Amino acid sequence: MKMYGKYVFSAMCIAALGLSAGAFIKANATPAIESVAAGQPVDLTYAAEKALPAVVHIKYVQNSKVQTVEVEEDPFSDFFGPFGFFGNPDRGNGGTQKRRVQTPKKEATGSGVIISPDGYIVTNNHVVNGADELTVTLNDNREFSARIIGTDPNTDLALIKVNGKNLPTLPIGDSDNLKVGEWVLAVGNPYNLSSTVTAGIVSAKARSMGGEGTNGPQISSFIQTDAAINPGNSGGALVNVKGELVGINAMLYSQTGSYSGYGFAIPTTIMNKVVDDLKQYGTVQRAVLGIKGGDVLNYINAQKEDNKTVDLGTNEGVYVAEVVEGSSASAAGIVKGDVIVEADGKKITKMAELQELLSKKRPGEQVTLTYFHNKAKKSKTVTLKNAQGNTKVIKTADLDVLGASFRPITEQQKKEYDLGFGLEVTKVGKGAIKDGGIGQGFIMQYANDTPLKSISDLQELVKSVSTSKDPVLIIKGVWPTGKRDYKVVKVSE
Repeated sequence: MKMYGKYVFSAMCIAALGLSAGAFIKANATPAIESVAAGQPVDLTYAAEKALPAVVHIKYVQNSKVQTVEVEEDPFSDFFGPFGFFGNPDRGNGGTQKRRVQTPKKEATGSGVIISPDGYIVTNNHVVNGADELTVTLNDNREFSARIIGTDPNTDLALIKVNGKNLPTLPIGDSDNLKVGEWVLAVGNPYNLSSTVTAGIVSAKARSMGGEGTNGPQISSFIQTDAAINPGNSGGALVNVKGELVGINAMLYSQTGSYSGYGFAIPTTIMNKVVDDLKQYGTVQRAVLGIKGGDVLNYINAQKEDNKTVDLGTNEGVYVAEVVEGSSASAAGIVKGDVIVEADGKKITKMAELQELLSKKRPGEQVTLTYFHNKAKKSKTVTLKNAQGNTKVIKTADLDVLGASFRPITEQQKKEYDLGFGLEVTKVGKGAIKDGGIGQGFIMQYANDTPLKSISDLQELVKSVSTSKDPVLIIKGVWPTGKRDYKVVKVSE
């Protein structure tokens, strides 16, 4: 992991945004493709012809907004500023000042893949995150407005929808069947150049990049390819020689920010379940084993650096460094120091392979694990739980779960309470707000330390928190009397 600091992970959005670095029906049957004899050239024209109509150009627009921000206070502003000796009435606390600033309009482009004739499109989360407007352009130049169905930051996938019929689609292949050395195409819109195809081979599978997502560790099990992937390719298709979708292009690995050898795609085995969950539930039903750890080899090498000799009975698998109390792994008797080497009969050599397998499962489903305990091989069948420690279906909550009405505070209220922003509770009914001890007239300024400048801020926070391990909002605000207070509000469906 030390070597990663020397490189830049660039996500595939165009530089205009400065973004750095994400069971449905098979649409069409494909004719049989004969295997190519060793040493013979591969004809990729069929795959390209199949893929191009189904890969779309996505334009992202984030409109200009006026926001109140706090900036470091100038110690001389009282004397030389426009308010003279008497100072700035918008002065905040702690050496800061409140200022209203206008953010610039932002535009970027990316790619997406049509997966159903009625207009469902898969892309990366980072391509659509924060967008006020999304415009989809097909290969035949037809243009549609798109809406977001759901997103999953942990896999960097998003599902969007356009209102269309009989749209061209790409059949879904099984990424598990991909082999290292197999030819693939990367199809997308790099640098805003539409309908671009590059070719390469599968360089590696189950490649891990690590990192943390919104609700825990990111699902990181990429297909690595040397097909040229550049900014703007994000959300485009990785296609096998049969013209089947086998991955969603997500990032490149580069020292310069542009292609220099390797790109990474999210396998369709992960994509399929994410898309299905977003359609059904609005959020991903993620099964959690409840362990922290990493590749056995990394653990062994780390111990060697400390001049320690380790014999775990194997040099492959997932080393369990910690077991979360009350988790599925804990219930199954797995403890620190165990090494997981198989899951459902499939050999596990590293953490990315275990992550990929678990990403296909939902809470309540079972997985059979084979592991070494004190160098002795054991097997256990484990019932998987969600991040909240149960097997219930998790749905994203909306504002109605709070049981109250809100409005942004007026200019008069800002002056009266010396506030730059906030949401006033205008009506309270049965729901989480009442249960949390918040009444009419209370001005909510922060929830979980996030500023509440608009109702959409609160809505997005409620959605995010409702699927987290601790579905609560810690709300800080002001009562009509001027008294500052905080309340704990439990968010659940």
